[in-house]
Amino acid sequence: MIKRTLFIISLFMLSSCASYNSIDSFYDAHKNDNQVTAVRVPQFMLSMIGNISPEMKSLVGNTRDLRYMQFPSATPARTEFLNKQMNSITGNSFIEVFRKNDELKRNVISIREKKSTVKEILVYNNNNANGSFLYFNGNFDPEKVRKMAQNEDFQKLGENLVNQFNFKNTTTTPGIINEDTKDNN
Repeated sequence: MIKRTLFIISLFMLSSCASYNSIDSFYDAHKNDNQVTAVRVPQFMLSMIGNISPEMKSLVGNTRDLRYMQFPSATPARTEFLNKQMNSITGNSFIEVFRKNDELKRNVISIREKKSTVKEILVYNNNNANGSFLYFNGNFDPEKVRKMAQNEDFQKLGENLVNQFNFKNTTTTPGIINEDTKDNN
C-alpha cells in the first residue's frame, strides 16, 4: 500500500513539474499572460473562417480544433524560453516540414500524421519581438498542407483570425446592446 501511494505521489509530482509538452498545456499556461491574444475557434465559427479563401474553406472544413495565440517575446531570454517550449511540444511526435532559423528568430511548420492523413498542424513564428502559433487538429490532405505552407497561407490565416475576432467597440458583445453605448433613437 505504501509503495502504491508513493508511486501515485511520484506521478503527480512529475506531471506537475513537467515541461510544456502539449498545445493544451502551452495554451492554458500562457492565455492569461500580459499582452497575449488567444483565440480558440468554436466549431460553429469554423465555417466563417472558411470564407477567407477557397483553400481555407477546404482546410477548415476538416478541422475539429483551431487555435491561434500571439504573445510578446521582447527579450532574448523570453524568446529562447518560448522556442524551447515549442521544441518540446513538437519533439519526437511531430514531423518538421519547414524550419527557418535566424539567430533566435524561428519560423517552423510541423505536422503529425496517421497513415496518409495529416492529423495536426502546428505553425510557430517568433521574430524576437512577438511570437505566435497556429494549431489545427482534424483530417487534412498532405498535398494541400504542403501547398499552403509554400504559399504562406498559414501566416495569412493567423492574421485573418485576429481580424475576425477584433471588434471596433470592445464594450459590447455582438448582438447585445450595452446601455452605456446605445444611441438615442
